[in-house]
Amino acid sequence: MRHITTIGFDADDTLWHNERFFQLTQARFAELLADYAEPGHLAERLLAAERRNLGHYGFGVKGFTLSMIETAIEVTAGRVPASVISELLAAGREMLAHPVELLPGARETVEALAPHFTLVLITKGDLLDQERKLAQSGLGGLFHAVEIVSDKRTDTYSRIFATRGSGASEGLMVGNSMKSDVLPMLTAGGWAAWLPHPLTWELEAADPPDRAVRFVTLQTLGDLPSWLDLQTGTSGG
Repeated sequence: MRHITTIGFDADDTLWHNERFFQLTQARFAELLADYAEPGHLAERLLAAERRNLGHYGFGVKGFTLSMIETAIEVTAGRVPASVISELLAAGREMLAHPVELLPGARETVEALAPHFTLVLITKGDLLDQERKLAQSGLGGLFHAVEIVSDKRTDTYSRIFATRGSGASEGLMVGNSMKSDVLPMLTAGGWAAWLPHPLTWELEAADPPDRAVRFVTLQTLGDLPSWLDLQTGTSGG
């Protein structure tokens, strides 16, 4: 039996849809630049721009929009029409205004666990956008704390679970990103539950941990309460 007192939840593509809106916008981006680059090459150039810009812009829609504009300038050798730049900016604004759509079982799972565990929302991205999505989700009142961070690293989880709970060793992180939600939490000495999502961003991909005792793969978020009962033999601390 393991004693888990605090549960961290990722937000995007764990509690609500996110990546599909990026992919729809990227498809529009490919249409706008079709006269200058074929879709596969354009996708490679955009991903490279996103990777090198993470340290400057961080995660989220704003950085994605700036990376699209930068890529458009690059692949057109500076000849990209102003109308295309305008459409890319409009696409970014549309993403920032898109209504929140909860994933199946998100509300039921959080509601079931809230009375028994300390729940912390741990997400990265644009501060205003993440605050907007949480407010629209209707889940905000179920979390004991919210942490919007610039990145998710081992020291991030060590700090959050020490200040918001009883330490990483009694904490569980739940999310769809192997790179951000699983591996650094395990390194911090905690538990990690991976929820594979078919549209996970390439820069969040990583190999699953080999034989990690504190790691579990769940097919749906709704499987989490029963797994916790099995692992802890109790409804929390």
